[in-house]
Amino acid sequence: MTPTSHPGTGFDESTLVTSAQAGDATAFTGLVEHYQRKIFRLAMNITQNTEDAEDVLQETFLKAYEHLSGFQRNSKFYTWIVRIAVNEALMKLRKRRGDKFVSLDEPMETGEEEVKREIAVWEGNPEDRYSQEELRKILDDAVESLKPDFRTVFALRDIEELSTEETAEALGISVSAVKSRLLRARLALREKLTRQFKRKGEDVFAHL
Repeated sequence: MTPTSHPGTGFDESTLVTSAQAGDATAFTGLVEHYQRKIFRLAMNITQNTEDAEDVLQETFLKAYEHLSGFQRNSKFYTWIVRIAVNEALMKLRKRRGDKFVSLDEPMETGEEEVKREIAVWEGNPEDRYSQEELRKILDDAVESLKPDFRTVFALRDIEELSTEETAEALGISVSAVKSRLLRARLALREKLTRQFKRKGEDVFAHL
């Protein structure tokens, strides 16, 4: 399976899910075509590996198809498949790297109010010193260096632009845990990018 563009108009998730659960393979194909690019991008952001991301994409929709009858529709179909994709991607990381990291389901102290938001500043605008391609590479490397549980939340919130509530639902964690992990991810990125640019001036992450 390779990601392709999805139909831009006339998409009705609820109707397609109903038809797919009734055995309409074409309806399920419509769901795949609509969401596979987003799932692939999410898998890439978590695994940082094209081959692994392609595997995650296939496994996500295979499992979604196999368990479609069990989808209770308590959440959006997209939220449900994001949960599957995240689990598949994290399993890939464990197998590939032997990483030991906190489970997304493990309770985590938030302490959000106690975390100091230190401002990283650089002289001038980094865009004046680096090409867009170089900036993208610097940011990608910084994101890749995040712990998987932080990187996952960052990908869902700041890249896929899910809401805090949708991210919590997709990952099976609390809203406060999402906020805490996102804040820590942003602070870690800020610190890494500060070291990279090694200059003082404009805070290019002021919007975070």
